[in-house]
Amino acid sequence: MSSPHIRSSATSEARATSTRAWPTRLLVLGIVLAAVNLRPAITSLGALLEEVRDGLGMSGSVAGLLTSVPPLCFAVFGVMAPRLARRFGPGAVVCAGMAAITAGLLVRPYAGGTAGFLAASALALMGIAVSNVLMPVIVKRWFPDRIGSMTGLYSMALALGTATAAAVTVPATDLLGGEWQPGLALWSGLAAIAVLPWIPFVRRSAAPPAEQAPAPSGPAHARVERPALRITRSRTAWALAVFFGLQATAAYITMGWMAQIFRDAGVPAGTAGLLLAVTMVMGVPLAFVIPRVATRLPHQGPIVLVLGVCGLAGYAGLYFAPAAGAWAWALLLGVSNCAFPLALTMVGMRARTGAGVAQLSAFAQSTGYLISIPGPLLVGVLYQHSGGWGLPIALMAALMVPQMIVGLLAGRDRTVEDEAAR
Repeated sequence: MSSPHIRSSATSEARATSTRAWPTRLLVLGIVLAAVNLRPAITSLGALLEEVRDGLGMSGSVAGLLTSVPPLCFAVFGVMAPRLARRFGPGAVVCAGMAAITAGLLVRPYAGGTAGFLAASALALMGIAVSNVLMPVIVKRWFPDRIGSMTGLYSMALALGTATAAAVTVPATDLLGGEWQPGLALWSGLAAIAVLPWIPFVRRSAAPPAEQAPAPSGPAHARVERPALRITRSRTAWALAVFFGLQATAAYITMGWMAQIFRDAGVPAGTAGLLLAVTMVMGVPLAFVIPRVATRLPHQGPIVLVLGVCGLAGYAGLYFAPAAGAWAWALLLGVSNCAFPLALTMVGMRARTGAGVAQLSAFAQSTGYLISIPGPLLVGVLYQHSGGWGLPIALMAALMVPQMIVGLLAGRDRTVEDEAAR
């Protein structure tokens, strides 16, 4: 027969467990909703790019500049994320990021003129940038023993949001009267919902369960703080940054231009949007599977090679028979675009501490997005001056080769802390 003291201790322990469980569940919901909102600002624009160009009077080169704005904003604002997280807390920064996405998407279609459109887009992309960088940090801090599964979960949610925006934007625009402005603005409502789960985490005192209760000391429980780490001394950090940049180049060219490639090949606008959605939706199951497989491998190079070969095959199909094999090329490029969740997983694996992940994530993503800026712009210029898609597609295929090489280097089993210390 148990004593009252034992029953009281058990009850207190159950209450403490329950108290720690609800923030974790709310955080998982917040991560999923935030991830869903990290790409609709881009893919919804890709689906309506022709209408936006006509409505704002853009040339092909200016449209190429527009498709280069996302990586530019991600590079500029992403590097600020660790500093903001140290000052205000990661939860507060992500909450503010979701609010910025909401405001930017709501204002963008009605800003008036190309300059206003770009400025409102930059506001939304600023929110996306800081959230991009802090997602691996939050996963490392709250779920140090579930990096693969949690990275897979938010990568899958990100791919779902990307695909949904690509598939739904055109038919939703038709239902809203055929004007592109409401079709773009509707995604601000989804972003507004994503603000809510992060509000309880705005307080800097909101800490992971591991930090609220006694826990073993060690790297898994480190807080986000500035490490004594010279990240630029790490070859792995550079390889990961270049890999991130090249896969981002391919992704933003795909999101910004693939629907137009199909439309120019004679595919109807609605079908072209669905093809882009198929490319994006491939990331839903694969973004969950790839991180889990990657964390079980000592070297992630084989996954890099498989994704690269799929990309080369997809580009070859776009070059020789864009309309005839459209669905096959969309599938292959969808597989290739799953280099993004793989890169995020390697960010979490190539550093031992939460502080190291924060610095590596900011460096790899900011440097990577800087590398990716010229790609979409160059595609627009080549398309306008050559009058076709042959040269742009050849450029995309050529960039896949160095992506595979640096991906092999980034996938080696080592940490940036060890390399920087040498």
